[in-house]
Amino acid sequence: MTQNSKIIAHIKKAGGITQRDALLDYSIQSLTRRITELRDAGHDIVSVDKKHPTTNQKYTEYRFAA
Repeated sequence: MTQNSKIIAHIKKAGGITQRDALLDYSIQSLTRRITELRDAGHDIVSVDKKHPTTNQKYTEYRFAA
């Protein structure tokens, strides 16, 4: 299974994917590059800016557009 197919499967199952998910679950170090490849291939993926409720650290979650 390719990294891109793992990302697609994860988004379908979990509703979205973050850099942390990609790194810990699949050892994908360059999620933004994979997302760019998926967008270029025609997948409608949106970026959602989020903030961790405890640490207030900002991060991005990638999801399929509704």
